[in-house]
Order: sequence, then structure tokens, then C-alpha cells
Amino acid sequence: MFGAAPIAGLFTPVSEETAAATLAAAWAAGIRAFDTAPHYGVGVSERRLGSFLAGYPRDTFTVSTKVGRLLVPAAGDVQGEEGFYDIPALTRVRDYSRDGVRRSLEESLERLGLDRVDIALIHDPDDFMEQAAGEAYPALASLRDSGAVRAIGAGMNSASALAWLVERCDLDCVLVAGRYTLLDQSAAEALFPVCQRRGVAVLAAGVFNSGILAGPDGGGTYDYAPAPPAVLARARRMRDACARHGVPLAAAALQFPLRNPAVTAAVVGARSPAEISEDVSYLSTHIPDALWAELETLLPGERDGFGPHVVLVDPPPVDQLAA
Repeated sequence: MFGAAPIAGLFTPVSEETAAATLAAAWAAGIRAFDTAPHYGVGVSERRLGSFLAGYPRDTFTVSTKVGRLLVPAAGDVQGEEGFYDIPALTRVRDYSRDGVRRSLEESLERLGLDRVDIALIHDPDDFMEQAAGEAYPALASLRDSGAVRAIGAGMNSASALAWLVERCDLDCVLVAGRYTLLDQSAAEALFPVCQRRGVAVLAAGVFNSGILAGPDGGGTYDYAPAPPAVLARARRMRDACARHGVPLAAAALQFPLRNPAVTAAVVGARSPAEISEDVSYLSTHIPDALWAELETLLPGERDGFGPHVVLVDPPPVDQLAA
């Protein structure tokens, strides 16, 4: 699944032309599922994605967007706000109420130029969990019942918070970011068992932990901040193990979450056609069993504060990125 945050100027500006070329490269690679949100570039991601998809029949692609943040005029400079650049003078207001959810989805549809989205996710309700379960979820469930959306769920960084929602709400899917990677497997203990028990699909995002697993040579970021020394050292040991087998670390990082039977698809962001080509090549890279075995010895355990140790299983077909 294509993650459409980077094309909205995450960390650095991205031109309209580059965004369109990146989406075209994703489509040419066979990717037909796209994840966006009002939060990404305060609407820029949705507008750019919608403009691109306008050239294709509606039944040929899947779109996921999110609710919980409404966009309103900003009073001051917004460049760099929450990591996005070259964005309009808008800011985000949290709203997980029934009316807020409906308004959010209506405004997303307008930006996307669509009459429906396939998946609607409650976005980052960490400080609004009761309202998310008591108001946002019923609003989305009603929209699902009416056919306005096909599937509903939640998207968060916190695996335990997602598990709390899965236990209380009839969700179809969850998007968990950065909590099932080579550096953090906390979702395997906190989230996956309840999802499997309740038949909830898992979309694994943040597979590179915001950058460090794409290349730790120059330091790198971990969870959107400079990587701590212990994390950086572990990532470099993993990089060296991969190098001994002729495999890029990023390939192992991308394929790792797809090896778990609880995971339905990976959500991977890109900001250029070159990054699309790299990601597709990573997905098709052969990773020998010997490397997986070596990486297993390098996975963080609970004593490290990164989450539980897990056992690797046989990988699924390599078309999961295009799911």
C-alpha cells in the first residue's frame, strides 16, 4: 500500500510534478492501494492523490483516509508544522465527535474528488480514547452500515491503544506504525493476538522506523527523532549482517513485517519515482534463511525496552506491497 504522507512535503518540500510522477511510478509498479489523511500536509496529500486517481476508473483502486483532525485557517506561519513543508495556511484541530467525523470525511471526499473511500481510520486518538470508542467509532460504523465506506478502523503508533479499541469496537482493520519492525516488535504481543482473535486485518506502517532502517550510515531518525545510540548500534549490526549476505538492510526491514501471519499488507511511503523503484526491488529481493536466522539473534528483547522477541516464520507472497 502506498503511503501518501511524503508526497505532501513530509520533512522536505515535494513539488506537484514530483508527487504526480511518484504516484505514476507506484501505479506502474502495480500498486493499487493508497493511504492518506487530512493531517498529511494539511490536505495536500489528499488533493494530490485525488488529482492523480481522477484518471482511473473508481473500481480499480482502494483509498484509505482518516478522521480526527479538521483543517481550519491558521493565524501564523505553518511551514514545518508537524513536519510538513510547502503547505497552505491551515492548521489542524482535533475532533473525534460524531459530527466531527462526518465533517472530516465529507471534506476529505471533496479534496479527493471521490464519492466514497474504501477505508476510514480513526487517526491518532491517543488522548481521546473514550471519545474515539464512544463517538468516532459509532459514527464510522453508521457510515459503514450505509455503504458510505467499506471498512473502518484506527491508525496509531501505539499498539496497546489499538488493542484497546479492537477489544471494544467492531473494527475491520488497524494501521500500526513503527511497532512491528526489526527494531520494535511490541505489536506482536500487545496487538496481533487480539486482532487475530477478532478477525481484524493489520496494516504495518513505518517499517523503516521513520528512516533508520532505510540506512543507518549517517545516523538516521528513529520514530521521527535522532536515533538513540543503542538503537543506532543495533541497526548497524543488522546492516552488517545483511551486507554479509549481499542484502540491503531496507529489504529485510520491508519484508520482516510481512512474514508475520497477522499482517495483511505493508504501508510504505515514497517521495520520488526512484524511491518507488527501490521499494519494489526490496520487496522482491531474495533473503536467505541464514540471514533471517542471524537477524533473529539481533532482534531486541523485552529487557532492551523495545518489545518482545519474536520468532520469524515463512514469508508470504511478495505482492503484499500492492495489496
